[in-house]
Amino acid sequence: MSAIDLYARATPGFDERVANSLAVLQAAAAEFPGAIVQSTSLGVEDMVVTDLIARHQIAIPLSTLQTGQLHAETVALIATITAHYGLPVQQFAPVAEAVVHFVKTNGDDAMYRSLELRKACCGLRKMEPLGRMLAGQQAWVTGLRREQSNARGEVPVRDADDAGRTKFNPLADWTWADVWHYVQLHKVPTNPLHDQFMPSIGCAPCTRAIAVGEDFRAGRWWWEDENAKECGLHVKHDDEPAGAVSALPSASPHSSLGERA
Repeated sequence: MSAIDLYARATPGFDERVANSLAVLQAAAAEFPGAIVQSTSLGVEDMVVTDLIARHQIAIPLSTLQTGQLHAETVALIATITAHYGLPVQQFAPVAEAVVHFVKTNGDDAMYRSLELRKACCGLRKMEPLGRMLAGQQAWVTGLRREQSNARGEVPVRDADDAGRTKFNPLADWTWADVWHYVQLHKVPTNPLHDQFMPSIGCAPCTRAIAVGEDFRAGRWWWEDENAKECGLHVKHDDEPAGAVSALPSASPHSSLGERA
């Protein structure tokens, strides 16, 4: 049974939420012309955002982080986006020398050994490339939703990151059912791993399927005993993340591994 079969359903206010999200994206592009980007995780929420951008020809380019540890299905989705929508996806990868040094020093399984090593791995594979992605940008767009986890329960539609850039979360008030209903209505391409009970998909070593009733992000860094499971991309470092529990229903740029469209 597919994720669409399991989760897609119309909920009260769906059409209004879609219209509001579209308005947010259109206003964001108008406010920050040429200085805004969608940072897509390639998860289902970000695919909905991409579909809205493409369907309504909104001038927001697409970028993603190619960590070097993504599932093959996730990597394949990048080409699918370009084929389906005719839009390029710029990829930002970690600095090659930094990855080699980290693995040589700490091993391939370093992320399992301590929280510090896991965060260090996220830092070099995600945070540093994100910094390059956002360099020169005044705003960015994500697929964050309040329902995703404790740490995201108070995500606003419009926010600011630590660097003062405006951050738009147009799906902040969408439900899981909303997301999949939109996918079903508009035939949005998605990662097939979502059909294997992976609502939140990150790097392959750090993602597993979840059970019905588990938190959306329970399959991320599942060996860690903490509530706020984040890599750092969406955490403000001057305060603690806040939210409400949700679950599934019952280096230098020239030496990087690559930045390519």
